[in-house]
Amino acid sequence: MIISDIKKNTKKKMLNTIKILKENLKKVRTGRANIGMLDNIQVKYHEHLTKLLKIANITLFNSHTISIQPFEKEMSSIIKKAINEANLGLNPTIQGNIIYVSIPPLTKERREEIVKLIKNITEETKISIRKIRRDSNENLKKLLKNKILSVDNEYRAQYDIQKLTDKFILEINQLLINKEKEILTL
Repeated sequence: MIISDIKKNTKKKMLNTIKILKENLKKVRTGRANIGMLDNIQVKYHEHLTKLLKIANITLFNSHTISIQPFEKEMSSIIKKAINEANLGLNPTIQGNIIYVSIPPLTKERREEIVKLIKNITEETKISIRKIRRDSNENLKKLLKNKILSVDNEYRAQYDIQKLTDKFILEINQLLINKEKEILTL
């Protein structure tokens, strides 16, 4: 039972680490419109900070433009101000009740900088995965030392944790390849 708990906990932590990586990669600008770019924008709504997604419909107008339609017409200028203050390098415009956010194309140099950034992000994630593996293996060694586990059971559990680690490292590499391709294609 203890080994299965360690494996389950290890997998849960690794899945959470991958989830965070995916969220971070979603925020990286690629030169194409992506509503995920606006996920963290908060707007002052009735004296409270509220996520933009909760007070407006956000859709892709085209591949380089996001359209935002507030549920309340008077929120347009407040939303525009919040996007400007988010320092995302975006310049929203208001036309009627709809806010349009054009995504400017990236230069080749900027694309290369972004690729370096995502390589750093993915490398940090790999390090986190390996730390989770190390912590799990240390827990197994403690159980072995306290004679709760046999040597064979500890070895098998470490092998399973290593397979899990390899699986998640492969997934991270694939996420990097996909994001790099997305950034470098015009």
